[in-house]
Order: sequence, then structure tokens, then C-alpha cells
Amino acid sequence: MTLATTSTPARSLAGFRITLAGLAVMMAGASAPSPFYPALQQEIGFSAATLTAIFAVYAVALLAALLITGSLSDHVGRRPVISAGFALLAISLVLFWQATTVSGLMLARILQGITAGLLLSSLSAAVVDLEPKSRPGSAAVWNAVIPLGGLAIGALIAGVMMDLTSTAEADVFGALTGAYGLLAVLIWLIPETAPRHHGLWASLKPRIGIPAAARPAFWRGAPAVIAGWATGGLYLSLGAPIVRHVFGAEDHVIQALVIALLSGAGATACYLARGYSSRQVTLYGTSALAIGTTLTLLATAWASLPAYLVALTIAGTGFGTCFYGVLRSVVPVVRPGERGELFAALFTLSYLAFGVPTILAGVAVGAFGLTATTLGFGAIVVLFSAAAGLLRKFGAAD
Repeated sequence: MTLATTSTPARSLAGFRITLAGLAVMMAGASAPSPFYPALQQEIGFSAATLTAIFAVYAVALLAALLITGSLSDHVGRRPVISAGFALLAISLVLFWQATTVSGLMLARILQGITAGLLLSSLSAAVVDLEPKSRPGSAAVWNAVIPLGGLAIGALIAGVMMDLTSTAEADVFGALTGAYGLLAVLIWLIPETAPRHHGLWASLKPRIGIPAAARPAFWRGAPAVIAGWATGGLYLSLGAPIVRHVFGAEDHVIQALVIALLSGAGATACYLARGYSSRQVTLYGTSALAIGTTLTLLATAWASLPAYLVALTIAGTGFGTCFYGVLRSVVPVVRPGERGELFAALFTLSYLAFGVPTILAGVAVGAFGLTATTLGFGAIVVLFSAAAGLLRKFGAAD
């Protein structure tokens, strides 16, 4: 076993900020491709079902990486895993940027999914490790706010650039590639918070490990996590095509607003909810999901874009707070050496809820069309959100 690197308060605070910046930029790269998809559909020529498949392979690759390498940083250290993840993420963005075929897009998204799986658990665990002692609980807040904020900013900037310049792909993906390369180097400046220890090869067996202390809270909050991320899957995969085909909005900024409003409202709601208990936050989240998604379905049937965007904002507050409420209940109860494993389990559940419905929606789009699939998928989300809220309301208190 080797000891973690020596850390001063100033160095830990700098490391905390660097890891948060890494989370933000990583998630910005996850959403930045979304506004480009309608244009790529026309240029390359693929169906809405293929579009959902491109989203789905990202989620499947991410899940595989979480299952195999989710606790890797607990064994070899945070810094090597995070640095390698950002280097590979830079390569995946270059592949996406240069892709001219569906197979090229698939390859880029698979690599991006693998690296996102590497980074999600290790970065989130590092944020908790480096939490300033003067601000207990702040890591849980920022682990919810920053990824959602990154999703919102990445999509919005990409949409704006597409409307402003003909070189949007080069500008957006070139900047992100440079940022990932820089972060791969900068991460070595933070303190190492996870000493190396034995059990590495055993940890690479595909499995979901939930630390014993976190299991009751984890499974109590699981329905809310599933409801929230299924909502995210619905709008992140089909949101831009809905705005284009149902509401006739051709501006890329308007199409990007779907992701920006959903994620931005979620980030804001998480920050505002930091003074409430995890149970209160989760109850609000499931209620907002059910109500907001219902309103989006009505707005879709009514073909009113302003009503749709308002409803999406309400649903977005639920998307964020469902995850944050559960995060608040599970993070404090685990030991430092179990944090990578915990975040791997939490994100595995999240991306299963994100990916599986997206795959099914892709099949349904081909059979029933975009609007009918959206209405059916949304109705299922409403029912599941309501059920998750009832389970949390009448379940055990935190």
C-alpha cells in the first residue's frame, strides 16, 4: 500500500475546484453533440430510430465501464483514472467531430460512454474526498448541481454557435478537446485521496457493489432516481427532434433550449434545495416530475412551444432534485474507500434508467412515430414518478 499524497488546505481547495471544473466540462461534452443531431440526420441520412440508437450506445458503453471499472479509482488512485479518462474523452470528441457515417458516430459515442463511465465515479468520489472541512455537505450539492449545469451550458453554447457560425463543429469540439487535454494534465496537481491497495483484479469483475451502510437509503431512493433519469433520457434523446418536427422550430438555439431548460432548472433547484432534508427534496422532485411531464404532454398535443418550454422547466426541477435527494442520503454514510464503488452503483442505476427506455423509444419511433412515442413514453414517466413519490412519502424516514 502507498500513502496518499500530502495535502494542505489550500491544495485541497484547489483540487476541489479542479475536479468540479472537470465534472462541468465533461458533462458539457456529453450534451454538446445533441443540437448537431438534427443537422447530422439530414447530412448523413438516418432515421429517428437510429438517432435514439446513437444515444443508447453511449449509455450502454457507460454502463459497461461502470460495471467493470466503477471502483477502479478506489484501488489505483483517483488521479491516474481521471487523467486517462480525460485523454480518452479528447479522442472521442475528435472522432465525433470528424464522423461522416452512422458507424463513425456510433464509435465516437461508444468511446465517449466508456470514458464517461471511468470519469463519473472517480470524479464524483474525488469531489467528496476534497470537500472543504469548513463546508460539510457541499460536495453532495455540487455533485448534483455541476453535472446538470454542465449539460445545460454545453447544449446551449453548441446551439448558439450553430446559429452564429458555419464552423460550429470545429469551434465547439475543438475547444472541448483542448479543455480535456488540459484537464488530463491539471489533475496531477490535485492531492491523491485514494491510496493504492490490493484487490484490483477482483474489482474488475462486472458487478454492482453497494456499500452495506448505504443499502437501505440507496434502495429507498432508487425509484426516484429511475424516474428522474428516465425523464432525462426522454428529453435528451428526443427533445431536439420534438421541437423541430412537432413545433416546427428550426433555430438550433431553440432546439438546444430543451436540454438547457431541463438541466439548468434541475441544477438551480438542487442548489435552492440544499437546506431541506433529503426526504423533502425527493418528494418535491417526484411531484415536479409527474406534474411537469404531464404538462409537456398536454403542450405537445396542443402544439404550443411556449407552454412546452414552461412545462419542461417544471419537469427539469424534478429531474435534478430526484437525484440530489438520494445523493444527500447515501454519501454521508460510506467510508472514503467505498465512494468510487457507491457512485458507480448510483450511476449504473441512473444510466440504466436513461438507456433502456431510450432504446425502447427508438424501436417505438419506427413503429408509431415521434409524437405518439413521446406521448406514450411521457405517460409512463408520469406514472412512475407518482409511484416513486408515494413510496417515498409513506416509506421510512431518513
